[in-house]
Amino acid sequence: MPSLVLSLIALMLMSGIANAQRYPSRPVEMIIPFTAGSGLDVNGRAVAASLSSQFKQSVFVKNRDGAAGTIGFGDLASASADGYVIGFGPTTPITNAPYLVSDVKYDSNSFSYICQIFETVFVIAVGPQSRFKTIAEVLRAAKEKPNSVTYGTAGLGSVPHLSMANLAASLELEFQHVPYRGDAPLLPALLGNEIDLAIAAVATVREQPAIRALAVFDDARNDAYPDAPTVKELGVTRSVPPGQVGIFGPKGLATEVQETLSTACAAAAKDPEVLRVINTTGQRPKYLAGAQYRQLTIDDYKFKGDLIKSLGLLSR
Repeated sequence: MPSLVLSLIALMLMSGIANAQRYPSRPVEMIIPFTAGSGLDVNGRAVAASLSSQFKQSVFVKNRDGAAGTIGFGDLASASADGYVIGFGPTTPITNAPYLVSDVKYDSNSFSYICQIFETVFVIAVGPQSRFKTIAEVLRAAKEKPNSVTYGTAGLGSVPHLSMANLAASLELEFQHVPYRGDAPLLPALLGNEIDLAIAAVATVREQPAIRALAVFDDARNDAYPDAPTVKELGVTRSVPPGQVGIFGPKGLATEVQETLSTACAAAAKDPEVLRVINTTGQRPKYLAGAQYRQLTIDDYKFKGDLIKSLGLLSR
């Protein structure tokens, strides 16, 4: 009898190990916290396809948009930590939104960080009829007459808004912010001369040949606009980082599940089809392993908190 019991225990242990090694043994849900058809969604679906191919299991997308990405990230934070619900998106619902949206029920420690796949770089852009030909002219006008230069962004507290507000504070200038509900109404407003400047992603601006980029929110010049200086060249010593996009899981993933996802994420970051989609949409591939991605997010959360507080935008 003891021999039979021991045999059963051994079988159970072996079964448990086999089950752990078989992850994923069923379809995986990938939450994207923004709308279907958006640039983020297009990139996310390419990543999901890469993971599906690697796992030999379906990785299906579930769009959970709203409240600056906090609805989708809230669902992810409360999901079972078994690896069958993961998320793909920018870090902004973690670094920005908790300061700006009330009743956020998670923080930077509520997630497992799998890896970063690419960055979204933003530019200062003008329309074809703009009175400004160079960024130097923009800065000079803002200095001579504070709040005379208007700029539009995709929303209050967004990365573009914080990037421009940080530039203004760093250079001791004052601009007039005009928030819009996303990029869709922003670019027509720029083309119609309703605003002087638009702060938008390289991917968005590239779709409009009539729009010119005057400066780049980055530490290095962008291949799409090599003549546009960086804000670092303008004298901004610490710029708001580009939008960082990658894969997340709920906090508490088992080590083997985290490792499987991390390996697959690293492979997806090098997948030719994923890179093709990233480049087509004007993003910049930049892989970071989970530990680096986590630290970058935590550091950015602290930086954004100080910046948002200084701008008087705290929701609580």
